[in-house]
Amino acid sequence: MSELKRTILYDCHLKSGAQMVPFGGWDMPVMYGGGILAEHLATRKGAGLFDVSHMGRFVFRGSRALEFLQYALTNNAEALDSLDRGAQYTLIPTTAGTAVDDAYLYRFEDDEYLLVVNAGNRDKDWQHFQELLKTFDHVELIDRSDDLAMVSVQGPTSRSMVSAIIAAGRLPEPARNALSTVSIAGARVLLARTGYTGEPLGFELFIPRAAAVDVWERLVENGATPVGLGARDTLRLEAALPLYGHELGTDSDGHEIPIFACQLAKFGVSFSPLKGDFMGRRSLARQHDAFRKILFRDFSAMADLPRMIRPLVLAGRGIARQGAKVFDGDRIVGTVTSGTMVPYWEFAGQSVHADLSDTNQRRSICLAYIDSDILDEAPLSVEIRGKQVPAMAVPYHMRSEAPPYTRPILYDHGRVRKAVESDTTQADALRLLKKATVNHRWRQQACINLIPSEMTASPLVRMLSITDPSFRYAEHRKLKAYYDAEVFYYQGCDFIDEVEALLVKEMKRYFGCAEVETRVISGQMANTAVYSAMLDYINRADRKCEPRRMRKVMNNHIGKGGHLSAQPMGALRDFVARDPATERPSVVNFPVLPDNPFRIDVPSTLKLIDQHRPELIIFGKSMVISKEPVAPVRTFLDQQGIDAVVMYDMAHVLGLAGPHFQDPFKEGADLVTGSTHKTFFGTQRGVVASRYAEADERYALWEAIERRTFPGSVSNHHLGTLVGLLLAAYEMNHFKDAYQSAVISNAKAFARALADCGLHVAGDPAEGYTETHQVLVDVGYAKGPQIAWRLEANNIICNYQAGPEDESFSASGMLRMGVSEMTRFGMGPQGFQQLAQLMRDVVMDDILVKEAVSRLREQYLDIQYCFNADVFEEQMRKLMETLM
Repeated sequence: MSELKRTILYDCHLKSGAQMVPFGGWDMPVMYGGGILAEHLATRKGAGLFDVSHMGRFVFRGSRALEFLQYALTNNAEALDSLDRGAQYTLIPTTAGTAVDDAYLYRFEDDEYLLVVNAGNRDKDWQHFQELLKTFDHVELIDRSDDLAMVSVQGPTSRSMVSAIIAAGRLPEPARNALSTVSIAGARVLLARTGYTGEPLGFELFIPRAAAVDVWERLVENGATPVGLGARDTLRLEAALPLYGHELGTDSDGHEIPIFACQLAKFGVSFSPLKGDFMGRRSLARQHDAFRKILFRDFSAMADLPRMIRPLVLAGRGIARQGAKVFDGDRIVGTVTSGTMVPYWEFAGQSVHADLSDTNQRRSICLAYIDSDILDEAPLSVEIRGKQVPAMAVPYHMRSEAPPYTRPILYDHGRVRKAVESDTTQADALRLLKKATVNHRWRQQACINLIPSEMTASPLVRMLSITDPSFRYAEHRKLKAYYDAEVFYYQGCDFIDEVEALLVKEMKRYFGCAEVETRVISGQMANTAVYSAMLDYINRADRKCEPRRMRKVMNNHIGKGGHLSAQPMGALRDFVARDPATERPSVVNFPVLPDNPFRIDVPSTLKLIDQHRPELIIFGKSMVISKEPVAPVRTFLDQQGIDAVVMYDMAHVLGLAGPHFQDPFKEGADLVTGSTHKTFFGTQRGVVASRYAEADERYALWEAIERRTFPGSVSNHHLGTLVGLLLAAYEMNHFKDAYQSAVISNAKAFARALADCGLHVAGDPAEGYTETHQVLVDVGYAKGPQIAWRLEANNIICNYQAGPEDESFSASGMLRMGVSEMTRFGMGPQGFQQLAQLMRDVVMDDILVKEAVSRLREQYLDIQYCFNADVFEEQMRKLMETLM
């Protein structure tokens, strides 16, 4: 037997009490003093530190490197473009569509690619690539496995640990497969948000050999737990991740396992036309067709994918080991590929308020290669030591979409259902009335509301919103045959016809624009109507073909405060094409300033616009403390002759439109959308406004927006709130100067007071931290839900948000607050300064201030910036008589 190789960290393992074992030709730690289960739990609760320097690291360079990787690997390497770079899971295929190995491809530099392969396959993979390279010139293959060490830090505290040792540079963007380059211990370290544990937070570090020990020791000093191969295997098994030689390679009968038998193949295999005819493409295409059919319970193509790797849970005692037979009744349907007993932490509580406890349990799980027609939750059994142990096929063993923790999924747990009181119908109705009364008094008289997307309407607006039209329909549209006269499809609509005409007039006056559509009933619906109209407009020349989607859209990324409705995961999803290079929605995000992620980097933006030529540019955010650069973008578009529609989703700042904040149409916006119930103090509806007059070339786009509103988006457009909105529009146009200046002044005063109290306020202090109604406070990574709940218990209502550095909503570290509603109730700078001190006591010292908050709120109960009800007293009395 040849001598085992050792990584540069070998002595570190011995120092930590590691038990060393042979693995893939290497002398590696299988576990340390605490044992495999303890290391598994430490990773799931804190951070596990793994030496993965035994894995192969190959670098590809040269003018044809990308072309070679497109042929030799299954994924689309061109998706790692020079703009985003990044990493991707991929496989090294055979012509038969099986796996030589699976791997991870990284692009840290523009001119090279780094491929990480399994340790036991390093020599085999090298020879495989050398053989393929005989037909490719101008490709350089370099083995950097010896001079570039590799360690992995995985777990919920890994982010803080890695951050603590970075001397220069930044963590990668908070997204899977994001990359960055940093300085640690005087060395240039390549840092990736990748890993093999299923943890939502995790990093892999590529370190020059000479600095590896120093980096390892610094991570240990910061609390990382060294983890061996044993727990590395249990962690990846719990995450249902494949291991070559088990879920990839050959099965228990010696047959090659098709790549699409592993469900990660849907992420690791690309059929992009940019790849051309790559290795194994035809075989993989057949497997993929079978895979898609099987997902929809069509088993007609099972001959191309007879078995698949599936997670199984065992209901009885025992551990399923590799090779154990799986039965459906008396019929053998497959074999176990990996199995073990894994520990898991229990959680106390529900949803985002569930806390990790100090109690752990164990469960027996496995992966199995079983017949493709076995359904989830199908009763099966696994043969263990001659006995049939009950088992069940499941879709997963855990979930990772709620950082910072993974969540074990126990299939005897059952869904969480909220218990509700119920009695007789009449008693239930009485209970509802009582609770509604209590809730109304609490929110309107005892609480201070800081949610920036909410607003209490004036008494007159509320009263009008429950009048007779709230029960009625008034569908209508313009017809060219009647010279664009509105045709109503219901009778009794004269009043609504007049209301709509007056509302359009008032909104035109407010925006200073040519056209307004008021029938949309939410800001998101307004955006959807615009996106749909864009497709209608760009496909207007050919109504017989499948309409093409928008080729490219530019927007604010949701992680940088962008609106959900402007994201591919939101309303934009069905209207934007996929980029053939990245195979992702064809969206490019506004770059932001490094020292202020809430402000767009204008020079970089203009370069991207010139490069990508978007058809639609969407300004607007849900976390908005700065103006949007509408004017410089419009100037650039006009100078360069770029034909793009500029849309500003002003949902949060609609009530601030004008000289006190930003006047979008004067600055060059084509369209403005928004919600009418945030800073604009109307009823809960939406609006679309346009600068296009009838003589404009793009007036056809406006007509498409009207069509995609009705009949495209709405039928009953909620006539009661429409009437209320007209009164709110009158109020806004009458009081807007005083209201808008007060809102912005209060926001700055509130932000300064919070900062003076020692809280971390986001934004530029030189600008008073904010230019809008919003104030953003960083309360610490993943502490947002807890702090927001604590504030609510003290009658301060705000909402937590994921900041630019946070991975998801569940890991929010930021509070988003708005001053507009309390400004409307008369609160001024002095009141907000008092509120800031009360919030400081809650956030920093967990002091109970509920009574003090209620006393403060009692000073601000009457809505301001609205018409005095006394002036309308007689008419209000008559209206109330008709309502009762």
